[in-house]
Amino acid sequence: MNAVSLIGFVAGTLTTIAFLPQLVRIWRTKSARDISLLMYIIICTGIVLWLIYGLLINSFPVILANTVTLAIATAILVLRVRFGGKAN
Repeated sequence: MNAVSLIGFVAGTLTTIAFLPQLVRIWRTKSARDISLLMYIIICTGIVLWLIYGLLINSFPVILANTVTLAIATAILVLRVRFGGKAN
């Protein structure tokens, strides 16, 4: 693996795992009322576009990171819709 790919994998890993604490918190508390629905719709749209970009340039780090990130962000979005109005 070259240095450029390594940077891509590290960046992708960090930006992907950044969503995990939010997902875990929503799951544990069953509350997502402080989560912006619009923000997660926008972020999921952006992630889809990054994924398409990664596919177009055939960049495995971009494809992998955005596939995993999209799954996590979509889970948060679904939980936001499901638990959005519930208090802790």
